[in-house]
Amino acid sequence: MRADEYLKKHGLEEDKKDELKDSSLKGKSLERATHPEPPKAGTPYDWEDWENFKKDEERQKDADADK
Repeated sequence: MRADEYLKKHGLEEDKKDELKDSSLKGKSLERATHPEPPKAGTPYDWEDWENFKKDEERQKDADADK
């Protein structure tokens, strides 16, 4: 019996769901794409791109709220 099957059988999977994160490259890239963070380092151009991204995101939220 595999570990995930055992957890499902005994109902322990729900409690550990947050701890079982995808640590593959695909999982990490998906996490970065869906939850962008400010750059930790980079050129001034990287920071300008980040600031423009956040401004566009705020404008879109405002436009959606006005509808």
